[in-house]
Amino acid sequence: MTTLARNTAAAARIVVVVANVVAFIIGLWILLYLLEANRANDLVEFVREAARWLAGWSHDLFTFDKEWARVVAGYGLAAVVYLFLGHAVAGALRRR
Repeated sequence: MTTLARNTAAAARIVVVVANVVAFIIGLWILLYLLEANRANDLVEFVREAARWLAGWSHDLFTFDKEWARVVAGYGLAAVVYLFLGHAVAGALRRR
């Protein structure tokens, strides 16, 4: 395996890991929200802020009547988009 191929494979792994971590944080916030986690807890607040920043573009994108549906749809969309794009970019890197 050439150095370029190894570097490209390593970059693809990094992209996948970053996409998975981002989706995990967003998914964790959805779970914490649905389970009504204590928002006074520092960990819960950190996850909420991180997810809000990561999914800022899709936050309140939908206007469902129920707040839980808005959270699941808006944050869930962001998680799916990050996973899809991250794995698509990694696949493109691997094909190089």
